[in-house]
Amino acid sequence: MKYDFDTPVDRSGTNSSKWRTVGNELPMWVADMDFRAAPEILKVLQERLDNGVFGYSFIPKEWNNAICSWWQRRHSVRFEPNWAIFCTGVIPALSTAIRRFTSPGDKILVQSPVYHVFFNCIANNGREISANELVYKNGKYEIDFDDLEKKLANPLTTMMLLCNPHNPIGKIWDKATLGKIGELCHKHGVLVISDEIHCDITDPGKSYTPFIGVSELCAQNTIACISPTKAFNIAGLQSSAVVVPNENLRVKMAAAINYDEVGEANAFAIIAAIAAFERGEAWLDEMRAYIYENKKIVREFIKNENLPVHLVASEATYLLWLDCSKVCEDSSDFMKFLREKVGLWLNDGNAYRGDKFFLRMNIATQKSRVIEGLNRLKNGINLYLKR
Repeated sequence: MKYDFDTPVDRSGTNSSKWRTVGNELPMWVADMDFRAAPEILKVLQERLDNGVFGYSFIPKEWNNAICSWWQRRHSVRFEPNWAIFCTGVIPALSTAIRRFTSPGDKILVQSPVYHVFFNCIANNGREISANELVYKNGKYEIDFDDLEKKLANPLTTMMLLCNPHNPIGKIWDKATLGKIGELCHKHGVLVISDEIHCDITDPGKSYTPFIGVSELCAQNTIACISPTKAFNIAGLQSSAVVVPNENLRVKMAAAINYDEVGEANAFAIIAAIAAFERGEAWLDEMRAYIYENKKIVREFIKNENLPVHLVASEATYLLWLDCSKVCEDSSDFMKFLREKVGLWLNDGNAYRGDKFFLRMNIATQKSRVIEGLNRLKNGINLYLKR
């Protein structure tokens, strides 16, 4: 490998949310990586830092062009540069879209278990959550389309938050599935906001389908939220884009972003994104391969150690969804136990509002830490079952 992902990085003293630990805790929870950003990104940031002046920044055309080029090259989707609008993050974009395109009391559909902040965005803005719960069957997830259409048909349902690829289950929705979702949303007048922040973190050989690339019908009824921050580990730089093919929606979304004051980039957000999309491809491919090897380590450890845990098969993200139904009835209790007794800090699956026996594990870290985390999980399970 050209790039080093094996050497542990000491993140103490950096105000890292993930590493806000006590004692010898090992954090494998919040979705950021323990890898240094690509040298190609660090180089442009250092050059900017050396300039020493950090005034207000504008959004250059190079940013729009870099995004267009990347999505065409990596994901086979063409769109016009002016379809991309800068926003400080995917979550600010979601909240802005909710305020602009729905009214208090409206229902917003999500497919649970799903990224827990979706629920916060809806509730904090005075809207109602409508859950099309994914069906967990034989260790895999499927969409209940009958339930989906029933809830989309509710006159109060005006928006759907789509997670593509899906966090926390790591599923890549195929083109046919996305097309069916798009047709149902169009039929019932429901606007789709597609969170595609994890789209570049797929297993080697796997690719995702952008919602706007499924059909013209989908493209004209969606606001796609994209970002280099997850894939290139630059979330702290607060850089994302909303891609809106429909001109009417685009004008309204741009005005809403401006109204909410979430469209002004800091001194590093734009140059980091451009560097990622123009120079970071080799680093990204090596990182994806490294994450895939970590997935194999987890899968083989569970099998070889005969752990009473089922790893839900995934094709995207560096987040693993662990079925702990043979260990616990309530993941909240189990998660707290693991943190207190063996120092393993995972995400409580209850936050994602699915079945109550899941934990989420972040494996975007060095192999040595993954193995340490698995050993702690094993010890924790043994202690928990002996209580």
